[in-house]
Amino acid sequence: MKRLFSNLTFQVIAAILLGVLVGLYFPAFAPVAQRISKMFISLISMLIAPIIFFTIVLGIAGMSDMKKVGRVGGKALLYFEIVTTFALIIGVAVANLVKPGAGLAPSHGADVGKVAQYQQQAGEMNWGDFFTHIIPSNFVEAFAKGDILQVLLIAILFGFGLSRMGSVGQSLTQSLDKLAKVFFNIMYIVMRAAPIGAFGGMAYTISTHGLQTLKPLAMLMASVYLTMALFIFVVLNLICYLFKFSLWKYLKFIRQELLIVLGTSSSEPALPLMMDKMERLGCARSVVGLVIPTGYSFNLDGTTIYLSMATIFLAQVFHVPLSLGQQLTIIGILMVTSKGAAGVTGSGFIVLTSTLAAIKVIPVEGVALLLGVDRFMSEARAITNVIGNGIAAIVIAISEKEFDREKYKLAISGAASEIGEQTHH
Repeated sequence: MKRLFSNLTFQVIAAILLGVLVGLYFPAFAPVAQRISKMFISLISMLIAPIIFFTIVLGIAGMSDMKKVGRVGGKALLYFEIVTTFALIIGVAVANLVKPGAGLAPSHGADVGKVAQYQQQAGEMNWGDFFTHIIPSNFVEAFAKGDILQVLLIAILFGFGLSRMGSVGQSLTQSLDKLAKVFFNIMYIVMRAAPIGAFGGMAYTISTHGLQTLKPLAMLMASVYLTMALFIFVVLNLICYLFKFSLWKYLKFIRQELLIVLGTSSSEPALPLMMDKMERLGCARSVVGLVIPTGYSFNLDGTTIYLSMATIFLAQVFHVPLSLGQQLTIIGILMVTSKGAAGVTGSGFIVLTSTLAAIKVIPVEGVALLLGVDRFMSEARAITNVIGNGIAAIVIAISEKEFDREKYKLAISGAASEIGEQTHH
């Protein structure tokens, strides 16, 4: 029994359930709960930039063939595009089949003020600027702001620069490796507070929105969750089968990361953890360092499903008949707009608003309908994104013959699955 209570997975589940009860019966606790959740996410966020930097630099510096870096990156981007396209198609298909928006009054839950804010932000979005933004104006600013894509670029360039030094740079490589271990050990310490963060996030959600707010849009929520389940257990499961590893054992191995995402409603706290877990699962550090951080901006399976379904949902609510051609156009636009979702504050609504503005057939103010329940669907989005990115890392590692099957067997047997059980190698 003592071992059960000390298990982090059990603690996070208990904290989530306690958060639901506190949110229901003590709604005045909402501001404190929000503060608790934000503090935990901030603790994780401060570690993301250095962990990404060290992992990528050490991965590239350890590669003898620099052409391999470009090949791994190219494979990853191709894989991301193929899989997210499947996610979009499934989202549109289920939305058309289930018709979650049929019979819902458009006036329900409208919040004109918030919509105007999102409209303004969407109007300011420029996807060309998004890609040019990847290049930071200075070295320090990227780390200060915690901009993942900018840190990624700096790390790749730094890794290339270090690799060109050959044996002369070996001492620096060893020092960076030691620093990386320090940051991973800090992460293990911070993760002991995961139940507190999960409790705060869930208590705030329930106390702010309440369970009753789910009723009018329950059909959409059910459809989104169903579609993401289909995507994970059909599409991703097929990918796992083709590359000869088990989806179920993989999910069991990352169960704690998924629970943290569920509690905090954010995939960000899981980023450094997933990078560590994928290495322990058998993926080469060089592959993990390139695929996982890049996937957070270019492999948003859950986000693309949500965006496609939300668009079709709003078309149904406002009785806007969309032809097959228009739906294919929406898919094409979403293939572009969804790629920027991770780097934008309030990404779901901003990207959705910009997409609606682009297709010009669905009232943009319709996004107000989703404000009340978006928080409850964000868990599904984040969990799907995390699962998809981990599988992408394994697939690319296997294709590059950089996947250690013995290490994989040891990991899924339970020898290295508990956070904090071992220090980072």
